[in-house]
Amino acid sequence: MSDIADRIAERAGELFVAGHHCSEAVVIAVGDHLFGKCPEVLIRASDPFGGGVALTREELCGVLSGGVMILGALRGRISPTEDDKPLYALVARFRERFLALAGSTQCQPIFAGYPEKHKRCQPIVVAGTKLLMEMLEERS
Repeated sequence: MSDIADRIAERAGELFVAGHHCSEAVVIAVGDHLFGKCPEVLIRASDPFGGGVALTREELCGVLSGGVMILGALRGRISPTEDDKPLYALVARFRERFLALAGSTQCQPIFAGYPEKHKRCQPIVVAGTKLLMEMLEERS
């Protein structure tokens, strides 16, 4: 993996520790790299996905959600006439690899797997962001 991917993943971890939700940290770190500056609307849209949707821990992990949002921002369609099958295949691969990495796609089991401390999910924020960057590098 490249040094750039490592730096982006570390930045996501730092953003998370600084107070951003997991989903926001991924979106901001990767979005800044891809777009020069992450579009504000993308950051705002990522907010409610933190902590398994609104901190319920009952739904999709925010790291996975943030990654899916980035993939959609890059490859999503804007018209129903566009073919979204390549995006769906890419997102499915990201989900599969994330599942292999984290052992779940749901927030609660991932959250519970880390020691009880403030910002306990930092390791998965970093690892999930690295995974996303690896996949983006593969597609370049």
